[in-house]
Amino acid sequence: MIISIAGQAGSGKSTIAQKLAKKLGWQYYDMGTIRRLKAKSLKLSLAEYNKLGENNPQSDLELDQYQKNLSKTLDNFVISGRTSWHFIPNSIKIYLDVEANVGAKRVWLELKKKNSRNEDKNLKTIEDVIKSQQQRIKSDIKRYKKYYQINVYNHKNYDYILDTTSLNKKQVFDNIYNYTKKQLIIDK
Repeated sequence: MIISIAGQAGSGKSTIAQKLAKKLGWQYYDMGTIRRLKAKSLKLSLAEYNKLGENNPQSDLELDQYQKNLSKTLDNFVISGRTSWHFIPNSIKIYLDVEANVGAKRVWLELKKKNSRNEDKNLKTIEDVIKSQQQRIKSDIKRYKKYYQINVYNHKNYDYILDTTSLNKKQVFDNIYNYTKKQLIIDK
């Protein structure tokens, strides 16, 4: 079984996906980290890399092919990525939502703690994070519609949607774990 987790920035998707994989004893794949590393290798910020992708499909196609190959060769893993549900259609598709200002605050706090992400250099205030997230959503919608005719933010694409706005990490994890546990039992 494969579990794909997508969602808004700051919704907790990477944190929850990683924790879920650990709890299940499965491998975890994080498409956001891979994208950031690719951008960094080209000496681009993530925002610049996304902008490049609006006219050059290679920035998306490479990662999307990687996801397809994972699903053909492996089973029992958790993957976080905005397009994972589309490229791994047989996965349990989970979407974590969050109000934009709450998500931005969470990202901002994480950036202040780590200060290691490639897109950090232009994010000096929470307002910068909000603006960056708005630009990213526009870029995602443009790229994915152009290349795949999909909208990754459409809730109809997912099996389970959870709004994490007023939930703590434990509550989010418990909701996702309980849902996936039921799916694992049903599929046995």
